[in-house]
Order: sequence, then C-alpha cells, then structure tokens
Amino acid sequence: MSRPPLPPFSAESAAQKARLAEDAWNSRDPARVALAYTEDSWWRNRAEFVQGRAAIEAFLQRKWQRELDYRLIKEVWAFTGNRIAARFAYEWHDDSGQWYRSHGNEQWEFDEYGLMRRREASINDLRISAAERKFLWPRGTDNDRRPDDYPGLSALGL
Repeated sequence: MSRPPLPPFSAESAAQKARLAEDAWNSRDPARVALAYTEDSWWRNRAEFVQGRAAIEAFLQRKWQRELDYRLIKEVWAFTGNRIAARFAYEWHDDSGQWYRSHGNEQWEFDEYGLMRRREASINDLRISAAERKFLWPRGTDNDRRPDDYPGLSALGL
C-alpha cells in the first residue's frame, strides 16, 4: 500500500502530507486515520505508548469519545528526507461542555511507501471559553475538513 506524497519530502510535499493528515484526523474516523500508519507503527502520544495499526485505531476511538467536536489544524515546522516535524492545535470540549485548545508538536518518520512508521507527540491542554474558540468552520462539510481559505495556525496567531 502506498500513501503519496512519498519521501524524500520537499516543502510542497511535506505541506501536502500535513494537510492530508489534518483532513483525516478532522474526519474523526479511527479506521481512516489508522490506514496512514504502518502495521507496526510506533507512537508516543503524551505519556501513552501505542504500537500497531489496531492499537492506534483503538486509541483514536477512545480519544474521540472524550474529545467532542474536535477540530484540528496542522502546520509543517521542518522536514528532511523521510521526516517531518509539525506543530498543531485542536479545539474540543468534554462532556461537561468545557472547551479546550490543545497545542502540540509531532515528529513523524515515514517508510518508502509514505506510511508513517513513527509518531511522537507532545501536547498541552489549555482551558478556553466558548467565546475564545478560533476553529469555527462549518460542520458537516466534507467530514469537517477545514476549508482551503480558512486561516492556518500562523494566520490565527497561534
């Protein structure tokens, strides 16, 4: 299975890879997201370690049961060869209605087929009010994909 764009990455292909990841995660479909990873992919997500596509899918199911109305924006920070460093932020609320903006950095390593074999993510959560939300594109459009003309992290001052 191949998941273009393939390494080695250019500025354009790294940005495309990050946008494809953002789109998949905004779908909140664990099976769709898990297909971007190798069968034995290794993750560190906060303090949790996950290995394998099935474990990734299970992790994402748990995540999106807790993190409601999740919306994410990713931005490439750096790239070289088969690696991309990205920063991201996402907004969500818990079952009590408390909103959060989670900020993080990821390091990605890809195999020759464009599948991610390693992901390391450091993430911090910030409580926000509903009035402080910035990720407000219309819901239900193309699996909640951020519209192309919607600002990214830098343009939003994040």
